[in-house]
Amino acid sequence: MNKKKLNLSGAFAFVLAILILVVFVPINMIFGYYDKVYDMTPSGKYTLNPITTQLIEDTSDKQIEIYFLSSLMDLKEVPRYLPLYHTLTKLDEQDNITLTCFDPNEDTELAESLNPTGLLDVGLADIFVKCGNTIKQIKFIRCFQQDSNGILEYAGEELIAGAIYLCTSGNLPTVYFLTGYSDKTLDENYSIYKEEIMSDNYDVQELNLSEVDKVPENTAIIYLAAPQKDISDSDRDKLSQYIDNGGAISMILPPSETEGRFENIEYLLARFEISMDYNLVREKNADWQYRNLDSEQDDRYFRVSYPSKGEDYTEDLTTDLNTLITEGKYIAGIGNTRSFSELTSSSEMIEKASIIENIPPTQDSTDYTTISEPMGGDEKTAAEAKGKSNAPLVLGYYSYNKQTGAKLIVIGSDDSIDNDRVTISIYGTRMLTLFSNTWLSDSDIDMGIGTKSNSYDTMTFEDGEDASKTIRLFIFIPVIFALAGVAVWLKRRYA
Repeated sequence: MNKKKLNLSGAFAFVLAILILVVFVPINMIFGYYDKVYDMTPSGKYTLNPITTQLIEDTSDKQIEIYFLSSLMDLKEVPRYLPLYHTLTKLDEQDNITLTCFDPNEDTELAESLNPTGLLDVGLADIFVKCGNTIKQIKFIRCFQQDSNGILEYAGEELIAGAIYLCTSGNLPTVYFLTGYSDKTLDENYSIYKEEIMSDNYDVQELNLSEVDKVPENTAIIYLAAPQKDISDSDRDKLSQYIDNGGAISMILPPSETEGRFENIEYLLARFEISMDYNLVREKNADWQYRNLDSEQDDRYFRVSYPSKGEDYTEDLTTDLNTLITEGKYIAGIGNTRSFSELTSSSEMIEKASIIENIPPTQDSTDYTTISEPMGGDEKTAAEAKGKSNAPLVLGYYSYNKQTGAKLIVIGSDDSIDNDRVTISIYGTRMLTLFSNTWLSDSDIDMGIGTKSNSYDTMTFEDGEDASKTIRLFIFIPVIFALAGVAVWLKRRYA
C-alpha cells in the first residue's frame, strides 16, 4: 500500500499570505511615512534631472526661496500632479533652498510681497522663485501641458530650473526701447504697456545705442517705437550685428510727416525682406470705421483682420488672439497706421507673413475701401502710396530668419500701445503686439530638461480581423498556460 504524502499546499499558501501582510504592509507604511519613491518611469517624472542637480550644486552659495501658492497635499492627492509634488519636495531637501507653501487668499501680505508692483496675475497654485531681489513667476497651468496626441506632459521641472538659473544670475531678460529718435518716452507715453510687458517676467528699460559699443548681452527684444527721424549709421550697424547674432526686434512705425526716407530703417527691414510704405491709411467704408478718443467716428480707426497661420508656414502668432476676439474679449481694429510690403527678392531662409490686414466690404468682394494717403518720404514714395488705395494692404508683418534665428515684428501704428491714444476699438492690435513678445523672445530659460511624460507602447493592425486575431492570441496563451498549470497541479497533488 502506497503511503500518502502530507499535503502542505493549503497551509503554505496561508503562511505565505500572512508573511506578505506582516512584511510588505509595514514596509509600505514606512515608505509612505518617509515619502520614499522609486521612480520607474523612463522619463524620470518623480526624480530630479541631472541638469537640475548640477544647477543646484553650482548655485549652492545662493539662498533660493520657492513659494507654492497652495498646500502640497493638494498636489499629493491628485495622481497627475505628483511629478510637481516630488520636484518641490526634493528641492526643499537642499540646504540652500527653502520651500514655503501658503494660500494667497489667507496670507495676502506674503502674496503682495511676491508681487510688489502689482503687475503679475497671481493665481492659486502658482509658483514663485526668488533669489535676492529677482523674482520669477511660473503659472501652474504651464507645468502640465498636452502634446498633439492629448498625452499629459510634465514641464514643471524645466520651468522651475530655468527660473532658478535666471534668478540666481540676478537679471531678467530685458526689453529695451531705443531713445533718441522720438519725442515719446517709455515712462511718459508707453508706461502702461511697459507694465504689461513686465508682468510677463521681462525687465523693461530705455537704451541709447550711441552710448554703448553694441547691443547689451542681456537683451531679449529691441523696440524701435514711433521714430520721427531715421536712425544713425552707427546704430544701424549695431542693430545689424545684433540681427546677425539672432536678435529680436519689434518695430512700431506709425506714419510720420518727416520729409525724406528713413533709409537705415528701410535697410534693417530689408534684412527681413520687408519694405515700409510712406502713407497714412484711411477707411472710407463707414461700416468698418471705429470711434476715436473723442467718441467720434474716424476714418483713421477701422476694422482689420489678423490672418490665420498658412499651411506652408511654421509660425503662428494670431490663432490665440482670434479665439479671444471670437469670444468677444477684444475687437480687431487699428488706428493711425501705415502699410508695408514684401520685397520682390525672396530667400528660402526667410519666413514672413502678414499679421494685420485691411478687409474688403464683403467676404467675396475684391474691392477694398481703404485710401492710402502719402505722408513723409519723397516724390517716389508719394506716388507709390497713392497707388495703394482701394487695394489689399498689410499693416503688420512677422519675419523669421531660419538660419540665424533673428526675428522681426513690424506694425504700422503705435496708438495701440500709447497711454493717451489706445481705445477699446484697437485693443486687439495692442494684445497682438504684447503677445508677439513671447514669440520674439521667450522669457523662460531653456535648460534642456524638456517635458516628461509616460511611455506608451503601440501596435498597428492592418484591419479589424488582424486586431481580433491578436486579441484572441493574448487571451488564449495565458489561458493555455493556466490550464497547463492546473493539469500539472492535479497530476501531482497526490504524488
